[in-house]
Amino acid sequence: MFHLKENKTSVFKEFIAGLTTFMAMSYAILVIPAILSQTGMDYNAVYCGTVLASVFGTLFIGLIANVPYAQSTGIGLASLFTYTLCSSLGYSYKEALSLVLICGVINTVITLTEVRKNLVKAIPAFFQDAITVGIGLFISYIGLINSGIIVFKADGIQNGFALNVTPELGNLSLNMLLAIIGIFVLIFLSMKKVKGTYLITIILTTIIGLFMGITKLPNFREFSFAPKIAFAQFDFKGLFTADKGLLVLFMTILTLCISDLFDTIGVFIGTGKKSGIFKIDENGQIPKNMERAMIADSCGTIIASFFGTSNVTTYLESTAGIESGGRTGLTSVFVAIFFFLTLFLSPIISVIPMEAVSPVLIFIGISMISNVLKIDFNNIKEAIPSFFIIIMMPFAYSISIGIEWGFITYALVNIFAKKGEKDNISPIIYIFVILFIVKYIYQFLG
Repeated sequence: MFHLKENKTSVFKEFIAGLTTFMAMSYAILVIPAILSQTGMDYNAVYCGTVLASVFGTLFIGLIANVPYAQSTGIGLASLFTYTLCSSLGYSYKEALSLVLICGVINTVITLTEVRKNLVKAIPAFFQDAITVGIGLFISYIGLINSGIIVFKADGIQNGFALNVTPELGNLSLNMLLAIIGIFVLIFLSMKKVKGTYLITIILTTIIGLFMGITKLPNFREFSFAPKIAFAQFDFKGLFTADKGLLVLFMTILTLCISDLFDTIGVFIGTGKKSGIFKIDENGQIPKNMERAMIADSCGTIIASFFGTSNVTTYLESTAGIESGGRTGLTSVFVAIFFFLTLFLSPIISVIPMEAVSPVLIFIGISMISNVLKIDFNNIKEAIPSFFIIIMMPFAYSISIGIEWGFITYALVNIFAKKGEKDNISPIIYIFVILFIVKYIYQFLG
């Protein structure tokens, strides 16, 4: 079913890859409920909804597309749900869940009508390499922050907002020390070419964390084994009769759709190009498994809305499993099984400290950044868009924003180029550039 021999893999390799991916992204099912419950949603219901959305979304992408990716509720999209839709704009969580469903349906239609496929085909080769490098820096940056090696300092707080926030090297602490130990372990195992390097690093660092007082043993005393599910909590009537107006509603839907759409495209292009899982040919033709993966991704958001959680997205941490040898959808099936078990064994998830996962994220960036050599920085038409893609992903903390700035600058350098030097850019890129600009103008005037 999964064509293991054709993909030069085995059940054991896929199992190790699935376990590695799961451990690298398991933190999400604890973080998401903490964010979404601030809207008034029940924490336990959100936890169960997030787990189930992860299970179904990951199964979809594994069984439909036969690729080793995992899905869960996106942390950035969950923050957008809580702090923008519900807090700033004043939508109730039921109205916001209705928006998530609408977003999922729109992106599914976009995918089925081949708009998404044509968008991917329109992206030039150097753009794909820049996305790979940007994602590599982004995921390494996440690892550095989660490990405490990089921290954010502010001059003070005024009216609830931090002033002059800047990143800097953190002070040495036990948490940072554990992450540094994990980096040393990973370097040693990598140099010795030990199989299952990432998984062994996470396990060893977690065990070392026990002796340092950072890894906490699971506490089952306050845990209920009875899952609590809140299903189909929609309020379309309230959404369309709200006094915020149709313009706000339209721009909100546009923002949700663009963030979800380009986050996924970026992950597939960036990680798939490096691993060879998604091979886009010279004519821009995308493989069938990428088409199916995009359909599975958009359907995952629809499922998520019914289970009472925000947009599902394909996780960058899937790269940890791919780097560990995962090549087929069997990896995703194993990840889904592990997610399902957390429905009844959530205290076990809290055992894995972020400091144990961070070294893996940092090293994934090392493997992806080599694609920068494929970009011709002597060609200004490649250099400018590539620079903005690479720099904006980590600094703006968003894959979609990096791609948006890449699109806008790519269009500009071609508009200003001489007649004989212009690239043959697909009209679909200009259409999205206009949508991006409209979105930014609305946000700036906001």
